[in-house]
Amino acid sequence: MCIYYQTRLYDIREEKEMTQKEVANKLHTSRQNYSVWETNTKFIPLNHLNDYCNIFDVSMDYVFKLSNQPSKSKKGVKTLDKKLIGRNLQKLIQTKGITQQILADFLNTTQSTISAYINGKTLILTAFLYQIAKEYNVSMDDICGRK
Repeated sequence: MCIYYQTRLYDIREEKEMTQKEVANKLHTSRQNYSVWETNTKFIPLNHLNDYCNIFDVSMDYVFKLSNQPSKSKKGVKTLDKKLIGRNLQKLIQTKGITQQILADFLNTTQSTISAYINGKTLILTAFLYQIAKEYNVSMDDICGRK
């Protein structure tokens, strides 16, 4: 499934007058990796997105153009907690009155993958988190415990 999305990675970097190489170094990755994230060729992995948001003091929602507010009131988390994210996903499922299978079908994945996210065994993919935030009108930052 092809997901159309745009980020502000380029705009934020340019505003800070940094090169791709400088940002890549801060994210402990290669310039080539960073470049494909910035050009929206591939989704930035969630751990790198969290680090990026911490470095530039912006929210995930702002980076993915789900919000026009650059920063959250609280500084982001240093390391993402898979179990907390899982609990927040479980709350979302309950609040929206859906099942793991319905969410899996929406994301074109398996129920066992959703279960692994909810049980904190696996960190959710950025692409899935983005789709959930957009579809269910929730904050990526809130799901990740960054609020």
